[in-house]
Amino acid sequence: MQIDFKEIIKLNNLPKVGSRVLVAMSGGVDSSVAAALLHNAGYEVIGVTMKLYEAKKTGTKTCCSGVDISDARNTCKKLGIKHYILNFQNNFKEFVINDFVESYINGQTPIPCIRCNQTVKFTDLIDFAKKLNSQILVTGHYVKRVESNDGIHLYQANDDLKDQSYFLFATTQKQLKFLRFPLGHFTKKQIRQIAKLYNLDVAQKPDSQDICFIPDGNYRDFIKKNISNSGQKGNIETLDGKILGTHNGIYDFTIGQRKGIGVGGISGKTNHKPYYVLDIDTKMNKIIIGPKEHLKKYYVYLRDLNFFSKIIPSKKFSAFVKVRSRKNLISAQIKVSNISKKTGIVQLLEPEFGIAPGQACVFYNNFKKVIGGGWITAGEEKLS
Repeated sequence: MQIDFKEIIKLNNLPKVGSRVLVAMSGGVDSSVAAALLHNAGYEVIGVTMKLYEAKKTGTKTCCSGVDISDARNTCKKLGIKHYILNFQNNFKEFVINDFVESYINGQTPIPCIRCNQTVKFTDLIDFAKKLNSQILVTGHYVKRVESNDGIHLYQANDDLKDQSYFLFATTQKQLKFLRFPLGHFTKKQIRQIAKLYNLDVAQKPDSQDICFIPDGNYRDFIKKNISNSGQKGNIETLDGKILGTHNGIYDFTIGQRKGIGVGGISGKTNHKPYYVLDIDTKMNKIIIGPKEHLKKYYVYLRDLNFFSKIIPSKKFSAFVKVRSRKNLISAQIKVSNISKKTGIVQLLEPEFGIAPGQACVFYNNFKKVIGGGWITAGEEKLS
């Protein structure tokens, strides 16, 4: 496989060859290849791995755990570059884990990866990079970064299946000025080929899972272990107020959930439809369930809007949106309801099921450029 380093430098607006650059290395194949590419392109590469939590298990589908730190260290040793390990456990717990737990307690469905990017990765790590006199911070995200007169923009990666632009919607212009994402122009298959080319031990290492600090994927047990009480019991009701069961805490539920609601054994008519979680009433501490058609939403309310352009779009504009990372793009109309308060309303031109507070809604144009996005506070079928 031929690697055109001049093209990589040009496409990613990299600094002068020979400059010092810091690469955030999780121990996976993506960040390892990012470090290898820049090292072989002639940069003074320094690898840095964040220790974010105490891993109870040493599975291969985590990141930033003990085995991952070891993998990152070994990659740096093979490349002949310096490697630092930074203990960010306290900050990670405060800004990511605590936020994750509190969100579920408040009936929301959080995205810890975005919170981690906003805080530990793109704040603490950038500060560390500057202390080392690094010119840039490089990560293994699959996204394309382009500079223009009206700001720095992000575009979806060439590999649609690996694109991570959704998780970077809240990144600021100040952060983007210092960040680089050299993998956005590659496919995952090409990255693994490059890893083999450089004889990296992580060439076939499986991708990490979304929630790195919950290796077994059981977020409910994780939340129970991280709260002071066992949760407040409440009712599980239908839309018309019929009580069908009880719950041990609303953190056990997410909007759109079908399995594990706890009322599956209820008998009904032969045409009885499966129950889904339709709403989480935090004030009354109850879970509202019903048929899937009641999950249908056309309107999405947002807070903390972030736009990449220096020129904020008009109060109402058309775009494509994602309401979850793995969802397809949906045509929509976005209305900025309050610029100073950074709130907005999205009108979907086709219905979406399972709009959940705490998730993100990200805007794209028809050229796969990220316009911006915001945090979902609510979804409705009709405007109130």
